[in-house]
Amino acid sequence: MANVLPRERQLAVLAALVDGNSERAAERMTGVERKTIRRFALRVGVAAQSLHNTMARDLSLSLIESDEVWSFVKKKQSRVTPAEHAAGLGEAYTFTALAMPSRYVVTWHVGKRDETSADAFIKDLRSRLVVMPSITSDGFAAYPGAIGASFGPGVDYGQVIKQFSRGGQRDDDHRYEPPRNPFLTRRVVFGAPNIDAATTAHVERNNATLRHHIGRMRRLVLAFSKDPEHHRAAVSLGLTHYNLCLIVKTTRVTPAMAAGVTNHIWELPELLDALLSVPETPAPSAKPLAPRTPEGTARELPGGRGFLRVVQGGAAPSPPAAPVPPPPAPVPIAATPSAPAPDPVEPTGQLDLLSWRPKPRKPVQLSLFGEWGE
Repeated sequence: MANVLPRERQLAVLAALVDGNSERAAERMTGVERKTIRRFALRVGVAAQSLHNTMARDLSLSLIESDEVWSFVKKKQSRVTPAEHAAGLGEAYTFTALAMPSRYVVTWHVGKRDETSADAFIKDLRSRLVVMPSITSDGFAAYPGAIGASFGPGVDYGQVIKQFSRGGQRDDDHRYEPPRNPFLTRRVVFGAPNIDAATTAHVERNNATLRHHIGRMRRLVLAFSKDPEHHRAAVSLGLTHYNLCLIVKTTRVTPAMAAGVTNHIWELPELLDALLSVPETPAPSAKPLAPRTPEGTARELPGGRGFLRVVQGGAAPSPPAAPVPPPPAPVPIAATPSAPAPDPVEPTGQLDLLSWRPKPRKPVQLSLFGEWGE
């Protein structure tokens, strides 16, 4: 008979993991052996991806910010051999798509920072939406091709590129923090996005939340992952807990509640029950996208090319006009006694236009200055 971890210990281990503790720290906190914690973390992490696939589908989220956060598995990329690189060791970037203003993480993908990972990430994002979004990302070169292939050229997509200065500060923290004087460049890639409001600040701030709640993604610690499968499971568990259980200070609800995915805050017992009972669920299939509701009825196109105006299609036919009443009959006007009646004109038959001449008028002298004697 297999040794089953009691529910109280399961909740304690789950609470320690989603709070960013390592497996050894969770062992010291809960008294559960590290190997047992490792197996439990892998099980609930894989189930977290299936739970997200069950809930995150048919979403009407129209503002998406995309970014990727760095981490590594077992060793840094500069020390990885070709065989270890093919096995998934080395750098492990987590691509995230954050919906605004709900701050709901629509999807994520763990892999290398290359075109293959970008294509898989954007394709999964496309499969979960039913509204054509407006997307903003950083200047990663693989994004335009992936977004164009999944959403088409009709999507509103812009990039925010940060160009950091070469000088920067030379203090004790300069190795791990870029200079704080970037020059932002915004450019339109597809469609007509509101480029003045385009930003990736929210998803970059969310990267700090990821590092806080997922201990394997922190820098300069010994809690980094040693296996790619366990790393992906830890990211899935952390992001699922973030969507369902973590209350955002600005919205005062969880991201899943703000996005309309759920109607209540999930507590750890409910999350544990769902993770232990959810069946294996693949990612949803892509569905047709409805047009996005823009911020206004008209928007200026980039480059001074005019304006884009929203036209509501398929409008209901206008109601038939009310019948116009017939005009009133004219009232006959009697001739006044003082006005002489016109002389009767005798019919002369057909009018001879060649012999007809107008009646001459008597000339009248007009005086401009009056008489001289006046």
